[in-house]
Amino acid sequence: MRRLGQRKLGSNEISRAINRDIVLELIRTHQPIARVDLSRKSGLQPSTISLIVEELLSEKWIVEGTVEARPRGRKPTLLSLNGNLLIFSIDVRPSQATVAVMDLHGHLLMQEQIPVFADPKKGIALLVHTIKTLRRHFPGKCFEGIGISLPGRVDPGMRQLMIAPNLKWLKFDIGGVIELECGLQVEMENEANVCLIEEIWSGRLKKYSNAVLVSMSEGIGAAILVNGQIVYGKSGMAGEFGHISLDPSGPLCGCGRKGCWEAFASTRAILRYHAESTQPRTVLSWGEFLNLAREGDKSAVATLRHQAMYFAKGLQIVVTALAPEIVVLAGDAALAWSEFPSLVHEELAKYMLAGDAPELLFLNRSEHARLRGAAAMLLQRHANYHRSSYLPINRQNEVTNPQEGSKRSARSKTLRS
Repeated sequence: MRRLGQRKLGSNEISRAINRDIVLELIRTHQPIARVDLSRKSGLQPSTISLIVEELLSEKWIVEGTVEARPRGRKPTLLSLNGNLLIFSIDVRPSQATVAVMDLHGHLLMQEQIPVFADPKKGIALLVHTIKTLRRHFPGKCFEGIGISLPGRVDPGMRQLMIAPNLKWLKFDIGGVIELECGLQVEMENEANVCLIEEIWSGRLKKYSNAVLVSMSEGIGAAILVNGQIVYGKSGMAGEFGHISLDPSGPLCGCGRKGCWEAFASTRAILRYHAESTQPRTVLSWGEFLNLAREGDKSAVATLRHQAMYFAKGLQIVVTALAPEIVVLAGDAALAWSEFPSLVHEELAKYMLAGDAPELLFLNRSEHARLRGAAAMLLQRHANYHRSSYLPINRQNEVTNPQEGSKRSARSKTLRS
């Protein structure tokens, strides 16, 4: 018999939450759409659809728009996501951050890049200043919250960075400070996880239940999808394959150990290896290195080939451990070289225990995957917050009665505008 383990028993509340998510997703992907079409596509009764739609309207997730002309019967009012409800989406990297304003449709309305300081107080103060500055460009608009992508693992309970070798903001109350200063709820997640959420949100992974997304930039991190569920693990630490040692005598990693996968195959590792292999020693920025590689420079191409082989060696550990149907590769290093995909797949195939290597998908469509992923992550979490058992939302005020909604976390007592 299959063990139930710690699975939750079904309840009316869980059913309502699932139905609500289905309806909101159908509106997002088929907007503008009538109530009758929501009922048809979802299989839910019209009365259930009406209750959910009224709830979503009252919370301002959706709006009613034009009346659809039909040959017979009642002319239905079409529903769409609320274009006046905006989101701050932030992509924090070790040396710079992008602060963006997005709408519920995923459209990027405005963005600004700022430097990232090693001192978390100084760095977050600049983030807060930038958020407030951008907010003044959208008078009369409502903001649902702030989604942040971070180059490290975030403890979902403490909401602090547990490990971030390339960003020295450990154990600092990032979300709490920003919430207090901006009056908006903050959701934070690891960069690989937000990229995976964005791929799921976009529908590009709808054929797969088991997938791994590997983000390759200044560091290497992974996000794991098992049986259709993202795996976070204890303290949000699942997926730190970048700090598995490939060679104990290898180069020093930012985590303090030697020979980590990240120390061999990240963008920093690529630049270090290229500098060490050239005479005289040539120190380049990532942009300068890419220009050399694209121009066919022999030393740059040789460096990428060397690093691609090391990347494949690390990836075979991931594939052996998780047996994914597809591996999605994101980040700067994945986009560096047109031959990278074929070389990685060729190397990976050599290490398969059985069967063929999994499908490889390289994300080379846009540099905004983390921004869209952070926005999708925030919406995914907040869509389930608006329940009677949680703190009620009042978009006209910054603060509501702090005694209400005792089941909600303390951070949620700072409300959205």
